[in-house]
Amino acid sequence: MFELHHLSAREQWDWLHRREITPLELVDHYLARIERLDGALGAFVTVTAEAARQRARGLSEAVPSTAALWGLPFGDKDLSNRAGVPTGFGSRLMRGFVPERSDELVTVLDSAGGISLGKTNAPEFGLPSYTETLVAPPARTPWDPSLGAGGSSGGAAVAVAAGLLPFAPGSDGGGSVRIPAAACGLVGLKPSRGLVPSGSGLDSLAGLVVPGPLSRTVADAAMLLDAMVEGGEYPFTLRAPRWDGGRLLNAAVRGEGRFQLGVMTTSPWDDAYEIEVSAEASAALELAVRELDALGHGIEETSLEPDPSYAPAFRTIWQAGAGGIPAHGDDLLLLEPLTQWLVAAGREVSAVQLAEALSALARYERSIIRQFSRFDAVLTPSLAMTPRPIGWYDSEDGERNFAQQVQYTPFTSFANVTGLPAITVPVYQTADGLPMGVQLVGRPGGEATLLAIGAQLERRLGWDRRHPPQW
Repeated sequence: MFELHHLSAREQWDWLHRREITPLELVDHYLARIERLDGALGAFVTVTAEAARQRARGLSEAVPSTAALWGLPFGDKDLSNRAGVPTGFGSRLMRGFVPERSDELVTVLDSAGGISLGKTNAPEFGLPSYTETLVAPPARTPWDPSLGAGGSSGGAAVAVAAGLLPFAPGSDGGGSVRIPAAACGLVGLKPSRGLVPSGSGLDSLAGLVVPGPLSRTVADAAMLLDAMVEGGEYPFTLRAPRWDGGRLLNAAVRGEGRFQLGVMTTSPWDDAYEIEVSAEASAALELAVRELDALGHGIEETSLEPDPSYAPAFRTIWQAGAGGIPAHGDDLLLLEPLTQWLVAAGREVSAVQLAEALSALARYERSIIRQFSRFDAVLTPSLAMTPRPIGWYDSEDGERNFAQQVQYTPFTSFANVTGLPAITVPVYQTADGLPMGVQLVGRPGGEATLLAIGAQLERRLGWDRRHPPQW
């Protein structure tokens, strides 16, 4: 039986503009699904049903119907402030916090005509690559709810995969959009550093964190990213690019071009941890390579030059970032063990150590851009393993926990360090029915190329027509 969530976000937008449905009807449809299904999935930590309905009723007066996301529901990641709505940051430390002002990304999506249905589940301060906290149920991949959805945009990925939202924004500081997208069989795109005005990355330590879309189709990801780019104000130190509205969506819809692609299974963590690519991840990569070769792309195997400076430098930055969490004295006991470990280590980092780590990552950025210069994009597995069971990560030993995260997600963080765009797209289904994806890392500002290649794989493999049981 047909239901509204069976439409892509773009199709829903078309229906809204043809007046075949109203924003309120669409909002009510998704709210009903959230009420019925989310208890077993952990996608949302707060649902703002009445605020969403009120927004839907008055949308025509508030926002022109030509706006990029007019009438489309989404969810705010629970690391983003929305005025008047609790923002928990996945932590007991922040219980009861209700911001008075909204973050810029939130206002940008509102100005684009989107309708927030609430806050999506996120781990404590967005630090882990999985979404299992002490303040909310774990985010579970809809393909097998005994397994985790990844993180830190885990709730957003669950909501989109299970048809509780058409798409959702996330944030990505080490893979936090791409990891849950891969675990939930979605498209996840981390844009180039500096592309999105409301989240350029220039104000985060080492420039790691940028917002990005999670969606069921490549074109829907482009649609949401276009809206993110078109809104907001660029920092005065950054010259805004000449932006042709809908440019990325056009690239995704056309899906044209033949490109030179590198294929690699090495990661920057190989010198520091034992990294093993599972048979399922290898099968996904091999399938993608076969399909891209059949489409006429140039394919060349490549590998990263060993660089033992990467792992300690990234760890230092991750710890230093955690050191700024506003917890002192007894409040530290409200933090989860992993966060406590990161905070304690981060507060021991000296200015000299921080400067050395930043310098090492800057050198690494230049090195990767040089190594990848002969390719239009480089293809890797999205994840090294299948989605991890709930409770798999060591909840007490921070050192072991960090190692487990690296072993699960060795291919994502270097795109943040280098500021390069990266997209994960689902391509393969395991014998147990789990989705597996591949990642494409592009040149600086190369989002259109990544979207074009992703669209070609999507058309070839038809993954946008596969859905988990809750669908």
